[in-house]
Amino acid sequence: MAGWNADTAAGPLGSGTVTLVEGSSFCISSANGDIHPDLPHGVFHLDTRILSRWELTVNGQMIEPLAAETREPYRALFAGRVPRSDGYADSPLLVERLREVGAGILEEITVRNYSKRPAECRILLTAESDFADLFEVKEARITRQWTETRVPEGDTLEIRGKWEGIRKSVVIRAEGAGAGARALGFTAKIPPSGSWSTRVSVVPGTAVPSSGGAGKPFTHPSRGELSPSDRRREEWVAKIPRLQVGNRSIERTLRRSYEDLGALRIQDPDHPSRVVVAAGAPWFMTLFGRDSLWASEMALPVDPSLALGTLRTLADRQGTVVDTVSEEEPGKILHEVRLDVSSGLALGGKSAYYGSVDATPLFVIVLGSVSRWGFAKDVISELLPNADRALDWIRDYGDRDGDGFVEYGRPNQHGLINQGWKDSWDGINFADGTIAEPPLALCEVQAYVHGAYMARAWMAYDDGDLTLAAELRERADRLKKKFNEEFWLPDKGYYAVALDKDKRPVDACASNMGHCLWFGLVDEDKAPLVAERLMSPEMFSGWGIRTLASDMGAYNPASYHNGSVWPHDNALIAAGLLRYGFVEEAQRIATALLEAAEFSGGRLPELFCGFDREQFREPVPYPTACSPQAWAATTPIQLITGLMRYDAHISLGGVWLDPALPESYGDLHISNAPMGSGRITIDVVGPTSRVQGLPEGLTLHRAQRPWITELVERAELRRPGT
Repeated sequence: MAGWNADTAAGPLGSGTVTLVEGSSFCISSANGDIHPDLPHGVFHLDTRILSRWELTVNGQMIEPLAAETREPYRALFAGRVPRSDGYADSPLLVERLREVGAGILEEITVRNYSKRPAECRILLTAESDFADLFEVKEARITRQWTETRVPEGDTLEIRGKWEGIRKSVVIRAEGAGAGARALGFTAKIPPSGSWSTRVSVVPGTAVPSSGGAGKPFTHPSRGELSPSDRRREEWVAKIPRLQVGNRSIERTLRRSYEDLGALRIQDPDHPSRVVVAAGAPWFMTLFGRDSLWASEMALPVDPSLALGTLRTLADRQGTVVDTVSEEEPGKILHEVRLDVSSGLALGGKSAYYGSVDATPLFVIVLGSVSRWGFAKDVISELLPNADRALDWIRDYGDRDGDGFVEYGRPNQHGLINQGWKDSWDGINFADGTIAEPPLALCEVQAYVHGAYMARAWMAYDDGDLTLAAELRERADRLKKKFNEEFWLPDKGYYAVALDKDKRPVDACASNMGHCLWFGLVDEDKAPLVAERLMSPEMFSGWGIRTLASDMGAYNPASYHNGSVWPHDNALIAAGLLRYGFVEEAQRIATALLEAAEFSGGRLPELFCGFDREQFREPVPYPTACSPQAWAATTPIQLITGLMRYDAHISLGGVWLDPALPESYGDLHISNAPMGSGRITIDVVGPTSRVQGLPEGLTLHRAQRPWITELVERAELRRPGT
């Protein structure tokens, strides 16, 4: 995942950085809670930094950090002390800052005096706002200088900015403060063993509603009331499954996934009732086609509304014209969209960028999954024309040279060089380390196209359009045959990661081929060799499967895509291994990832380094990994539901459940799980299972669900005249 220009990297956040996220807002600060303008810190709302400096001093002293504890994804408690001016080590003045992020930040500041004498304190909050675009901050290239006006009045300071006709403002209010042009100050005499406190709010001047919905101002709650973010969280928790797992560590990881996924939900500004999944914090708190679709797919058993909102929002922005600047094409699904009016500066003059080769087939796949699970039939019907336009794009634009494969190559000099999920500039290379030159046909993209054909074929059968279904099935069959002929490397025993501009197989051993297993693109006779290679010591680090084998020329365990371990990549591979019957291998991957999560408080990051587990006893963090990140948050959900072999096909009247959870995971109890028009309860004890509350007309099958290819085959056999 990357912004439009992947050649630019985010600057270091600084040690002890704390990131809080809620919807389209996030806050990055140092370990004592301060925000420094010389680091990529700040409070961000709708891709704009509304607070670039936020420094608390007591008697002129910066606060020495002691602890920073994230309570929820959107709330943290900071503890620090005020250094003594006389040179002694221990200070009697301790400071607590309880911060919550939403449409801005709310903060409760408490100073405690642990001495036996009163403490005279001058407390100062220094604030600045540069209204910088998120990309400017991320890449440390702030170019726009806003004309600033500061308006202090009573306990409130408003900072107004103007740039080329665009006006923004931020309102800072501190209860009991005296506001000056640069800071808000307090004078307090804190009694022995006593405390002093205040409440502060920082909100954009034009956006006071909370992320919980219109009409709910983002303000401190009254005593006994829930905060805006807590209300939003409570609404989310009420509609998602409740779970109990025998293995408490796994239960903690799943609950953390729920929390992070809830915090990453954002609203479509054009349709506030639609909730979509942002890609990840801190720099990708917006809708990404690929990331949001994968996260929605993996979270489908938890909350289908995420998939529905994502699909509808992407459909509204589906390409209609050819534009070489934004790479828009008719039928194409976007790569990234930014919300703020000034974000066009960072995206080559456009708020949406379409440089993704895989989001378009993934759109059809996710629509097929929502249909299969029986959710929102009216929305499915509404989106079928968008699915057909996506398939038209595959035929008319995706297959650039008519060879039957979908390729990519940027039509400009500022877009992404690589446009699959490994979108770093050096992410696709040969075994000797030579970078492959586009146009490139990625192996996993052909799998997604195959999956899109089969998903749309089944939806056509459901609608009685047998002619379209047969045509799509034939397309899928031709693609599978051609793929296995041209991507398979018989001398190496694995698939090429891509075909390059000269149609040469790019022969690096990469994780991409694991995605081909999930969509059934791999010939049965080749699957054992693929599984063996994926689980080899060169690929499997002990914490997961590496993006690139350690015996490849471009291997670097601390790189973004050339030897690192990505949790979502592993979840998809595990699902593919299960499809082909490699249960023990899938269990090994799932267990390794869930154990890795234990070292980061139950939260899997976007990626971690690919060092071998025997070399380092803990997963080595990747320095600029997003956390929380959408498809990493949904990885534990996918791993567990995958090993449950839990799936549905409502039009067939069936729910499938064939648990293959390792014994170490313990028993599993899930209630309030969405299923068609109802909610069910699932109990898994070892290899046995029980389901209660199935909606009328559904039957439980204690077996693995037949795959879409098999279902289409069966339906085809039932056609008249066959």
